[in-house]
Amino acid sequence: MPDEPLASSFRDPSGYVFLRDGVPHRRIQAQWFPHYDLLMESGLYAALVDRGWLLPHEELAEEAEPEARVAMPERLDFVSYPYEWSFSQLKDAALLTLAVQKRALAFGMTLKDATAYNVQFQRGRPVFIDTLSFERYEEGRPWVAYRQFCQHFLAPLALMSFRDVRLGGLLREHLDGIPLDLADGLLPPRCWLRLQLLLHLRVHARSQRRHQAAGRSGPVAVKPLSRRALSNLLESLRSAVRGLCWEPKGTVWADYYEGDSYDPEGSEHKAELVGRYLDELRPETLWDLGANTGAMSRLAAERGCLTLAFDTDPACVDRNYRQVKKDREERLLPLLLDLTNPSPSLGWSHAERHSLLERAPADAVMALALIHHLAIGNNLPLSHIARFLARLAPAAIVEFVPKSDAKVQLLLASREDIFPDYTEEGFRRALASHFEVVQATEIRSSKRTLYLLRRINTTRA
Repeated sequence: MPDEPLASSFRDPSGYVFLRDGVPHRRIQAQWFPHYDLLMESGLYAALVDRGWLLPHEELAEEAEPEARVAMPERLDFVSYPYEWSFSQLKDAALLTLAVQKRALAFGMTLKDATAYNVQFQRGRPVFIDTLSFERYEEGRPWVAYRQFCQHFLAPLALMSFRDVRLGGLLREHLDGIPLDLADGLLPPRCWLRLQLLLHLRVHARSQRRHQAAGRSGPVAVKPLSRRALSNLLESLRSAVRGLCWEPKGTVWADYYEGDSYDPEGSEHKAELVGRYLDELRPETLWDLGANTGAMSRLAAERGCLTLAFDTDPACVDRNYRQVKKDREERLLPLLLDLTNPSPSLGWSHAERHSLLERAPADAVMALALIHHLAIGNNLPLSHIARFLARLAPAAIVEFVPKSDAKVQLLLASREDIFPDYTEEGFRRALASHFEVVQATEIRSSKRTLYLLRRINTTRA
């Protein structure tokens, strides 16, 4: 029976990814053997893997098909998508892609594509995952991945830097990168004072428009590009990306733990309880929902648990990621996520990019100081929240914040209190259909309660 390509891996004629016993493998098509052999024999593969730039793989012998070529890549901890990354994550992925292309050129190879989906975050750092993106370099040939790089990296980074960091969310709408003419129209005039942005975005976009207006199909025709000119192009792109900055200044949520939510005794007690609950659960994977800058996420990561720190605030996620880089943390991955509108299934037949739920379950989920935002800030019934948590993981650590709390009063200050069921008794009733309460402890110096929950059955709710 032939291998069935994954729904996210059918477009590339050089090969495809499939599952064997639940483990991702990659079949290399015969027409790509010469390029793959050059990657492996030239020393490029070893050079990239040694630097941690390329995901390593093991080539497998196929007894039933001696001529077949199948590779088993190192298993990724978690598959995330560019529209879930912070500004700094996207920037690091862009710089990695350029570094890989520059290194490939030194070995007589080049990248045939430069999509952001060729990068994942593994052990706290970006890694290039597509071994079949490499092909033999031909002198004089332009870089065919140039437009794709600009759409997937340079355009969104420029928009996030010069206009609004939330425009990175356009990558969710435009899976092949933000169209250059759209970026050209949205970017402010001051950005064109940077020659590199002017050339790679505005001039590039207008060249494409002239090409399309002339009724031509296919890529824009370009003049031959020498190896030296290609190297200069890569350096120009690298300089353009490095020059784009965004500072995650304090926001309501980024400064949450620096505010008045807890006094020192309460903060210390909460961390102690979370640590105790984690020690009882001992999860291998944990999703921290509403993780803020990751203070509590790190309690799990420090215990060796692969921890995804989700938050809707770009400043929180970026600050968290910068801390991951600074401390070289390998078990923590910060990601952007709006729980009220989580990543959906996207792409052809709704199957190329997986929804958040399709990437579940984790071993445990954590929702600290979050329930009141969902229930009161977003009108979500407690029963819906409990059911959602049960779909994500078989165990949960959840904090309930009562109406008397200052943070809840802040939410209610500008709206009518239409939440009669938002009580601790109502919260327990909502939990009862999905979880058993293992422990419930009031956090000192507060009226907040931290719950340790186990799902009632072992199947996903």
